Amino acid sequence: MAKSSVLGYPRIGADREWKKALEAFWAGKLEESEFHGQLQEIRLNHLRKQREKGIDCIPVNDFSYYDHVLDTAAMFGIIPKRFSYKGGVVPLSVYYGIARGTKDATASEMTKWFNTNYHYIVPELDGSLPAITENRPLIAYREAKEKLGIEGKPVIVGPLTFLKLSKGYKASETDTWLERLLPLYVRILQELASEGVQWVQIDEPILVTAISADDLRRLKTIYETFAASVPNLNIMLQTYFESVENYSDIVALPVQGIGLDFVHGLSGNLTSIKELGFPADKVLGAGVIDGRGIWKASLREKLDLLEEVAEFVTSDRLIVQTSCSLLHVPVTVNNEASLLTELKGALAFADEKLEEVILLTKAVSSGEAIIVDELEKCESALQALKRSGERNRNDVQQAVASISAQNPERHLPFSERHLIQQNKWQLPLFPTTTIGSFPQSAEVRKARQLWRKGEWTNEQYAGFIREQIDLWVKLQEEIGLDVLVHGEFERTDMVEFFGEKLAGFAFTQNGWVQSYGSRCVKPPIIFGDVAFNEAMTVEETKYAQSKTELPVKGMLTGPITIMNWSFVREDITREQIAYQLAYALRQEVEALEQAGIGMIQVDEPAVREGLPLKEQEQANYLAWAVKAFRMTTCTVQDTTQIHTHMCYCEFHDMIDSIEAMDADVISIETSRSHGELIQSFELNTYKLGIGLGVYDIHSPRIPRVEEMSNMIERVLRVLDPKLFWINPDCGLKTRGFEETIDSLRNMVKATQIARAKHQ
Repeated sequence: MAKSSVLGYPRIGADREWKKALEAFWAGKLEESEFHGQLQEIRLNHLRKQREKGIDCIPVNDFSYYDHVLDTAAMFGIIPKRFSYKGGVVPLSVYYGIARGTKDATASEMTKWFNTNYHYIVPELDGSLPAITENRPLIAYREAKEKLGIEGKPVIVGPLTFLKLSKGYKASETDTWLERLLPLYVRILQELASEGVQWVQIDEPILVTAISADDLRRLKTIYETFAASVPNLNIMLQTYFESVENYSDIVALPVQGIGLDFVHGLSGNLTSIKELGFPADKVLGAGVIDGRGIWKASLREKLDLLEEVAEFVTSDRLIVQTSCSLLHVPVTVNNEASLLTELKGALAFADEKLEEVILLTKAVSSGEAIIVDELEKCESALQALKRSGERNRNDVQQAVASISAQNPERHLPFSERHLIQQNKWQLPLFPTTTIGSFPQSAEVRKARQLWRKGEWTNEQYAGFIREQIDLWVKLQEEIGLDVLVHGEFERTDMVEFFGEKLAGFAFTQNGWVQSYGSRCVKPPIIFGDVAFNEAMTVEETKYAQSKTELPVKGMLTGPITIMNWSFVREDITREQIAYQLAYALRQEVEALEQAGIGMIQVDEPAVREGLPLKEQEQANYLAWAVKAFRMTTCTVQDTTQIHTHMCYCEFHDMIDSIEAMDADVISIETSRSHGELIQSFELNTYKLGIGLGVYDIHSPRIPRVEEMSNMIERVLRVLDPKLFWINPDCGLKTRGFEETIDSLRNMVKATQIARAKHQ
């Protein structure tokens, strides 16, 4: 009999109760004991739900107080020295300090979890002496068993993945660090085995990337050590997000189960099994339900796939499961009351995916006749969406086909545009600006809520937005910034705002997912052909420009970011979706320029996260991603300065593509990574305008003038001073009023020091 499982469940809760508890605790509104109690109840409710749905192998230790990679570092006492950790169980003050920063210590770097929109906290190994502080998987296992009678499946980030995602050590020290960590992992597993744990899920998603021969050797050492140390413990070596590299080596490891992604890694993993078989002594965790997408699975297609797999794996050695953790999708479709019928019928969030896993498991074990009604309902729902008029707009499809066949490029090269733009704008050395958004206070959020509820008229709300623009234009002038923004007070989210004004989008009421920490986002759903309806940003930007003699940037979100931060349709390629978005946004860029806005920022923070995990697919993705950006911006005049922004990704391997976007100015995060991106420019010449963010806006601390001055001086050793801008590393929407003012004042002071030194 096949069994069912999931690899992890969303932490946040259907009503974001997890987020609310965290933020109440950080604000001092919850005592620590009460905070622990609230999180335990959330955690237990998630386990109850999976049990009630009928999941056989329920994950434990997938729940986190912030991030599962940070949890792993804390479990091993890997704490940066600047947090003055004294050993033992890591206090919440230190744990959250690493994630968010403190008054005296900067937060650890945050970056994307593989190619998803989830961010993890990067462990810093330098200077740490790893030791077990507490056995978190054991604690989670005991809780599930004692409180609910659930025989849980502890989940642990594997040693190789943990090492490869960490920083603070040289490549030559990898084996040394493995020697330090491996005994700790062994002890964790031995304690789990002694407790009677049946299965442990060890996540090694790094195995879907290209790893070296040395890493394969390390992998073999790790799992041979585990096999010798805990011979009676069943280990499910779990991979996800793509097909595994080195399939033969991996399935030969001495583990009891191998988990493979048959959604995003379908072609590669299925080919490997067909050509090389699957070991008769191992269980296959078949990830056939998409843990990252929101679309209802075609149960018929999934059963056909499982039939192919059944040629190599008997049902008693099969676990039907999600392709990855359900961390990446909203909790339930049941709370959505306003979606189009044909759209809602084709959706499946976390809870619905549990049901899909159960249905497929039943069919594999007892024959598909047992779910024949569900099969028919599923196919009917999917066909209804396919026939929708929103998915069949010939006008959009023909226009996009026409412009995407052209080579999008500016009239003049950057070297000539730059001189023209300098002559027009007369900007000082090291121009200062911000990334776009200013603090969205409780007053701003309340005003938007009143307007959305119909308690405020459009005129009242527009008047309120103008008041906020007036305030912040004046403040920016007083602070001494050179290029201003209107502040984006009318926008809830940098993707949602545009999606609400474009055709082809839909929006959930409760479709929240975790992005980082307590930061939850509600991704739009691109379910139809994307089309421009009317100007989206002109009114507020033009108003702000009328209030100052200084330039005001128009602010747009770029096509790749809108796509990567949305749930997208699966019936056409992502490249086609990107070009539809680019065509729509081009019309907005042209509207801004026609309204007299001469600087336009098209943000693309999510380009890097869409990069395929397979190296052989990356060049093609970057080519059409760059093309989509240029399609958006190529029609403006030579005097119009195009800006873009990227944040919280590793860019060293795509500097050439960033330059190929041909933006006049790009701003990139560098403060949270403690300036490491600068090393990329020490090795690569960059010839366009660039601003490297000089302070971390995700931390509540106010940066000192001295630390920003040091960052600026380091940058100026590798970048052309005439092309260098100074800015924060991201938007300021989530920051408080006073800290924003003080931080920007310090940034301007640091700029003035640099100007005096380099004039």
